[in-house]
Amino acid sequence: MLYRLKFFNNFYYGWLVLIIGGLGVFFSGPGQTFSNSQFIDEYINDFGWSRSLVSGVYSVATLVAGLLMILVGRFIDRFGPRAMMVIVGTLFSFACFYNSFVSSIWMLALGFFLVRLLGQGSMTLIPNTLVAQWFIKKRGRAFSIKALFGFAGAMLFPIINTWLIQTWNWQIAWQFWGFVLLFVFVPIAFFGVKNHPESIGLQPDGEKEAEENKNGSRLVTPIREAEEDWTLKEAMKTRAFWAILICVGIPAMVNTGITFHITSIFRTNGLSLEVAALVLSLMALIGIPISLISGVILDKVKTNLVLLVVFIIEFFVLLLLFITDTFFLAILFGFLWGVAGGLERIAIGVIWPNYFGRKHIGSINGVGATIGVIGSSLGPLPFGIGFDLFGSYNLVILLTLIFPMIGIISSLLAKKPIKTNE
Repeated sequence: MLYRLKFFNNFYYGWLVLIIGGLGVFFSGPGQTFSNSQFIDEYINDFGWSRSLVSGVYSVATLVAGLLMILVGRFIDRFGPRAMMVIVGTLFSFACFYNSFVSSIWMLALGFFLVRLLGQGSMTLIPNTLVAQWFIKKRGRAFSIKALFGFAGAMLFPIINTWLIQTWNWQIAWQFWGFVLLFVFVPIAFFGVKNHPESIGLQPDGEKEAEENKNGSRLVTPIREAEEDWTLKEAMKTRAFWAILICVGIPAMVNTGITFHITSIFRTNGLSLEVAALVLSLMALIGIPISLISGVILDKVKTNLVLLVVFIIEFFVLLLLFITDTFFLAILFGFLWGVAGGLERIAIGVIWPNYFGRKHIGSINGVGATIGVIGSSLGPLPFGIGFDLFGSYNLVILLTLIFPMIGIISSLLAKKPIKTNE
């Protein structure tokens, strides 16, 4: 009994909050492109819509959702991550149920908008803000653990969706995720999340600034390093802020475009639906150890240098996709894609609070999430148009190579700013 009490006294509640935040990232899956991509061909076959039309609707819906993420970030700062996670989780479950009844292109547009706003946007923004509140020195490792849940979602959602669709239909697949969100995730968030460590008498990372010994004297433990807290307005005056936004938008755009059309890209290259699903899962599987490694790296190495490596790898990933027409090349593509994704997810999550502090992180993260979602909205349409016009994705992939090069330049410019007292 004494051992158990000692364990709970020493246990830092932030680790439990981190797990719940990770579950939030996992259950953002129904709004992510790696999940929606499994439904695209079903819509086209059932309703006779063109790939360009579906891609365009997806892009516009994502763009509109992205524009609202700034408001979501401000709501997080105002109402706290706990309330927002419960509200968004509940609304997201209803959006999944709605998507199971889609029967027109306008209903599909609204369905895409809801799952992109609530899932891909909000359900990743809230955990990022929450975890940043609970960890400072261990932030890189905390974000790497949280990212494991995202990779688990990317790995499992395509497989589960394919099984649900092939066993029943795409409507049942949407309803399944609606039930799981409402009756599993929302209760966990409601009972488990605390907004920040100070609200329950703790400090970030589980540190204690001072404690009394048996004689009543004060024993001071190492105090965590102070962070500079920037307002959104102050952050926007720095070069690093805008360079980071470019680094956020490019992977979102490129990866979403590829993921959205991955089944069709592989099919035109003579590869099957199962290989496409396998590559999506492999990408997520490889991202798991990479994200753990990158978390440790980011606690010691400058974040913008990690982003530089990400864009170099992404450049070669696109070159490889251009020629991927065998099972071996598909596996190699998935491996490199997973490496880039594992590094990029952690770096982007860590860089905002590391550069601009915790106090206004919801608003600042909200701008980043807006650019991420907008970037996602711009990815699928060029691929869809290129395929409908030329019957191939080669030209679009070739033109897309310019974006990693822009990312390389931006990452070099994204050095941590120094706050001056004016």
